[in-house]
Amino acid sequence: MEDGTLVIEGPHLVAEALRGGCTLRRVVTTAQGRERYAKLLERLQAETIEVPARAFAATASTETAQEILALVSWRAANWRKVAGPQALVVVLDGVQDPGNAGTIVRSAEAFGASGLVFLEGSVRVANGKFLRATAGSIFRMPVVEAVKRIEFLEQVRAFGLALHALSARGGTILYNADLRSPSALVVGGEGRGVSAELLAHASALSVPAHNVESLNAAVACSIALFETARQRGCV
Repeated sequence: MEDGTLVIEGPHLVAEALRGGCTLRRVVTTAQGRERYAKLLERLQAETIEVPARAFAATASTETAQEILALVSWRAANWRKVAGPQALVVVLDGVQDPGNAGTIVRSAEAFGASGLVFLEGSVRVANGKFLRATAGSIFRMPVVEAVKRIEFLEQVRAFGLALHALSARGGTILYNADLRSPSALVVGGEGRGVSAELLAHASALSVPAHNVESLNAAVACSIALFETARQRGCV
């Protein structure tokens, strides 16, 4: 994705990219797809290439090809856009599972986050499973990816953000924490959690649960985002 191009597949993602104001550079479909998605293709105003169904199926990333894919221009946001006024920055620290990462992006949009930061070791935005899991939210949320932890900490200080980290082992119970000030919320990778480097600079937050050792990263992050939105009067 060095040239800022994402490959997206399926009518839903293509329509969401269009709704998100993205530039669709090229569309690939089949004769059946051209007929099935005629109204969508009219809206795209992009170069459309028709290929045989067998050729499309051979290149599709999903088991059941939906007979339409597109090349979409996408650029990472700048820090000022991610950490704008009343910032709520969601930070993925080594979250590699594309399904979890995609769910976090959807929740970030749903609960009013200002943007997302993908630290080094997290899934890349160009990952097809991740893009599908975002259900289109990726096209509307400011994102910075492949960020070194030391650079992230520098930006936290520069923007005056309170730094919170979700932890399965202790910390302030989520609803007892003050989450109203501009802040960054870090969610750690599956199994490993938030890195010690970030925990040393953050206030740890815990999500109370019964009879389980820990919650799925995306579930815990979604709960924390909802609580933050509640405290800020956004829900």
